[in-house]
Amino acid sequence: MQESIPLFMQGSDHLVFSAIRTGDISSFEMLFKTHYSPLCRFAQSYLQDSEDAEEIVQSTFIGFWEKRESIAIDTSLKAYLYRSVRNACLNELKRQKVRKLHADEIVKDGEPQSEASDQIAMKQELEVKIQEAISKLPEQCQLIFRMSRFEELKYQEIADQLGLSIKTVENQMGKALRIMREQLKEYLPLIIVLMRGFLDL
Repeated sequence: MQESIPLFMQGSDHLVFSAIRTGDISSFEMLFKTHYSPLCRFAQSYLQDSEDAEEIVQSTFIGFWEKRESIAIDTSLKAYLYRSVRNACLNELKRQKVRKLHADEIVKDGEPQSEASDQIAMKQELEVKIQEAISKLPEQCQLIFRMSRFEELKYQEIADQLGLSIKTVENQMGKALRIMREQLKEYLPLIIVLMRGFLDL
């Protein structure tokens, strides 16, 4: 059963949280894009490591989405996210301290920590699903999408190489992204968090 939304959570926060609870991915994406970079800088101030900071923030957003229906928030969304990231950072610092104190329990070199391992598994699953979705795109859409996302070419460069107008490239890319988002809608929250900008225009 869903927790009630606090009365003091007014305005846009109330609307965004209500929408996310019902599974609205656009609202979740907006929340993520608004707070991701500042939260990474905040986490890095604790951990002094940018990769660890990003993993903490990504895990926070994934957990927020997965628990969205039952989560209890007694403050603003921004404050909730910062508090969650702070707590996760403090827990990570404790784990790091324990690993240093107990050398025999340190994970072997090259073997990922459990949280990092979870994210690696998620990314591997996403990559398989994404390749499956790309393979189903119409031929021209698929080619343009691959040139844009994997070769990192600008639309004008793609147009020049394929002898197309830039408008055609934009239209084909828009079509590809709409198809991809529909085919991968079950995975969109993870793609938004773990593969920032991949399905953005």
